[in-house]
Amino acid sequence: MSEEKSLNFLEEIIENDIKDGLHSGRVHTRFPPEPNGYLHIGHATSICLNFGLAKKYNGKCNLRFDDTNPVTEETEYVDSIKNDIRWLGFEWDNEFYASDYFETLYNFAVTLISKGLAYVDDSSAEQIAATKGSTTTPGSDSPFRNRTVEENLTLFSDMRAGKYKDGEKTLRAKIDMAHPNLLLRDPLMYRIKHEHHHRTGNQWCIYPMYDFAHGQSDSIEEITHSICTLEFIHHRPLYNWFIEQLGIFPSRQFEFARRNLTYTVMSKRKLLQLVNENHVSGWDDPRMPTISGMRRRGYPAEALRRFSDVIGIAKRENIVDIGLLEFCVREQLNKSANRVMAVLDPVKLVITNYPENTSELFAAENNPEDPESGTRELPFSREVWIEREDFMEEAPKKFFRLAPGNMVRLKSAYIVKCEGCIKDENGVVTEVHCTYLPESKSGNDTSGLTVKGTIHWVSAAHAHTAKVLLYDRLFKVEDPSNEDGNFKDYINPGSMQVLDTVYIEPSLAFVTPGTSVQFMRKGYFCVDTLSTPDNLIFNRTVTLKDAWAKEQKK
Repeated sequence: MSEEKSLNFLEEIIENDIKDGLHSGRVHTRFPPEPNGYLHIGHATSICLNFGLAKKYNGKCNLRFDDTNPVTEETEYVDSIKNDIRWLGFEWDNEFYASDYFETLYNFAVTLISKGLAYVDDSSAEQIAATKGSTTTPGSDSPFRNRTVEENLTLFSDMRAGKYKDGEKTLRAKIDMAHPNLLLRDPLMYRIKHEHHHRTGNQWCIYPMYDFAHGQSDSIEEITHSICTLEFIHHRPLYNWFIEQLGIFPSRQFEFARRNLTYTVMSKRKLLQLVNENHVSGWDDPRMPTISGMRRRGYPAEALRRFSDVIGIAKRENIVDIGLLEFCVREQLNKSANRVMAVLDPVKLVITNYPENTSELFAAENNPEDPESGTRELPFSREVWIEREDFMEEAPKKFFRLAPGNMVRLKSAYIVKCEGCIKDENGVVTEVHCTYLPESKSGNDTSGLTVKGTIHWVSAAHAHTAKVLLYDRLFKVEDPSNEDGNFKDYINPGSMQVLDTVYIEPSLAFVTPGTSVQFMRKGYFCVDTLSTPDNLIFNRTVTLKDAWAKEQKK
């Protein structure tokens, strides 16, 4: 009998809440992205966590866009986020926007002003920062802190009416300028921004700060477990203060540790730099840690969910080896991807004793891991393409591929014996010559021979061509954000290699974008989103083995 998986600390909290009958045993989570960029692998783990907990405890999970900053937010990002969540395999119970609550939040602010717990401040951002104090010294009161309730109500109404310029006034909570938590030293609640909002247009020119909008939005939706990353742990007292002072539904915030990934960056600001400065082709560049980039590269959604489950959640931040993610990808693709033949660095092999102008069809297994995958027809002829690395004119003793006198099996076809090669004036091999053993036909071999090497090939007469992009890790170092200098100094110049002419078997002629296959002996590849039947493009998803680790040991 298998041992049950132990509960993580959030599951323990939820199960205790259910046991105690809190909120009638109801579980309601939310995923609250800001639509100011594309989601990355860190968001994927949060999506899996929030939606997964709701599913496990027969609860609900909302998708709520934290759209309180019109300067950086766009509908494009909203659409991409929804697409990413659905691709990962989840569906939200309700779709909300913080902007849905702008009127309610404004009224909440009016309530706090009326209770003497908020005031309008004319100080500039620099002046406010200068009065905050430090961890060892208290802050100092704003000269506008003791305005009357009536004056504050009038000024806040005028702010909404657009009577002031950006930065001319703010609304601040009146808490304690000597509080040991600097976030409770009269934090900002509203700022003026005369900007067009992607949903409300020009209806508003004042916008709530994250700390004021977030907890109240949770409360409006009656979220029972508001799960954030660890950097928000110091925000929790403010989250609770607003809810308590307003006397609204008592949503509670819990924090888990962010999981960073080696050989990449996961700051939206840094990812935006990579895009805007053309270090990558866009948010969905297959080298990016974005969900859209990983999807385009060929990472299966199942692998991302598996990765999120394996790394789990914790209360302390750490950095996860990207090799674990790649392992999850290989594990899934090994089950699902059909095996096909493609020659990336071609040299022609001529079978001198095979009849000219003749071809035959062999049955090739699609996926040995999937008995239901069936077989496909593979054409064979006198001339085939093989990998250049599969021939050596002067081979070492343990080289079991093609060399003069050596025999190998052409996968699913015949055993061939190497007789020699032809070279051009520069000494580069242009053709490898072999003879074949007709009685060695795969599946009906009566030759009695056993060979140690098997290589893949593509019939020259039937081959199609494709462009292949060999992607590798975007950065040369494990933690580029933690190195001296600019993180962009550590971009891996070899993160993308372009192969313009790759020969592929004809079964791949009409593959559709998003299809994943294994190029036998070479790795897993995915048909690119820009691929067409007239211009086939394959992205390398991941190698068959962890070649990177091996390379670093040299």
